[in-house]
Amino acid sequence: MSLNKICKAIKKYNNFLISAHTSPEGDALGAELGFYSLIKKLGKRATIINEDKLPYGYDFLPGNELIQLLSQRSKKIDFDCFVVLDCADLKRTGDVYGLNKDKKPILNIDHHISNRNFGDFNWVDPCASSCSEMIYKLYKKLNLPLDKNSALALYTGIMTDTGSFHYSNTSSDTFKAAAQLLKYGVKVSAVYRAAYENVPPVDAKLLFKLLPKMKLFCQNQVAVFWIKKELFKNKKPSIDLADLLLSFGRSIKGVEVVVLFKENLGTKNEVRVNLRGQGKVDVNQIAASFGGGGHKSAAGCTLTGELNKISKQVIAKIQQALG
Repeated sequence: MSLNKICKAIKKYNNFLISAHTSPEGDALGAELGFYSLIKKLGKRATIINEDKLPYGYDFLPGNELIQLLSQRSKKIDFDCFVVLDCADLKRTGDVYGLNKDKKPILNIDHHISNRNFGDFNWVDPCASSCSEMIYKLYKKLNLPLDKNSALALYTGIMTDTGSFHYSNTSSDTFKAAAQLLKYGVKVSAVYRAAYENVPPVDAKLLFKLLPKMKLFCQNQVAVFWIKKELFKNKKPSIDLADLLLSFGRSIKGVEVVVLFKENLGTKNEVRVNLRGQGKVDVNQIAASFGGGGHKSAAGCTLTGELNKISKQVIAKIQQALG
């Protein structure tokens, strides 16, 4: 579907429910807050509801208090269009999609190649660096003015989803968007420090326990990490350790794929698998073979079973892909 049709859909409705994927990160949050501001500039109403709370360190985003938790809502919400951002699948919103009991029209804006076009209005652009970059394009198409707060939200989303502009999803359009957003007073160093240099000392100690357990497979082309429930018996970390481990794995010379297996808290025999690739292997295809998805260089899936067995299955699939 074209951007023109998405703009027509936005103009058609007046009251929007906005959500993104569970465990939201910089891009999901930036896209939500940026889209919320866009709707308000059109003189319409909007509500943001997420399954999970704001992640550690992102309280610097102006308007973050507008993001409501599903578990804290007691009354029915009124809306005439459900906007789903940065989700390849509707159920990635967690239980938020259940609020759409009356089957109101769904506006699906996303950049994952594995997106299933589940909306009544779908704008899926796998070439976009991030959902936040797509929202920036929406501002331009609708000829709406940006402001410092919306620019900060969108810049944060673009920066984090491109790994501070060094992932392969970074394009000339990405840099052009970032350059325009900086004109509104976004402080690059402050955003970078908040996103990447904000690890609490207690969580750093957990990292020190995990890094020595990393293993290399497939002639040192695959780096693997495991996070077991037992690590969090005394304290759940403030930050998502996954991103730090995956980034470290990508920094190892010769590594083509990084895999993180994480036992999910509060569930029995459920393992979250995060994959990152350097280009030789399409990790989206690996994730898809296990019912997940994402991008060519970043994907994931959730599997049920015993951790060691799941690890062997996923590593074997990667080995096959490596040839």
